[in-house]
Amino acid sequence: MNTALWIVTGLLTAVYLLSGFGKLFVPREKMAAMADAARWVLDFKPGILKAIGALEILGAVGLILPAVLDVAPVLVPLAASGLVLITTGATIMRIRRGETRAALGDAGYLALAAFVAIGRFALEPFTG
Repeated sequence: MNTALWIVTGLLTAVYLLSGFGKLFVPREKMAAMADAARWVLDFKPGILKAIGALEILGAVGLILPAVLDVAPVLVPLAASGLVLITTGATIMRIRRGETRAALGDAGYLALAAFVAIGRFALEPFTG
């Protein structure tokens, strides 16, 4: 179980770091032009996108660093829970926009983040 949690945590960290840095540094017009599934960014002000990106980066860092450094490892499931909340909002937004395929992808990340949160809170916590 511990190995599965670490693998999923690594995957989520990579996904949320890339996503977060994209929201922070890529202009929203350029991001919207990249793919149909990215047009949602035009519904948000640039400041909101940057805030979402910063929260995703903080969540990604919180998935790894506390455990690796063995400093307050209880932050790992808390970070995963925060990412569950962010991804829940993303999934709802996709459903409202009628983007079913993208909503399923977001729901997959939501399930993985929930797995890490539950896994580190109850199944394989870092602390005894």
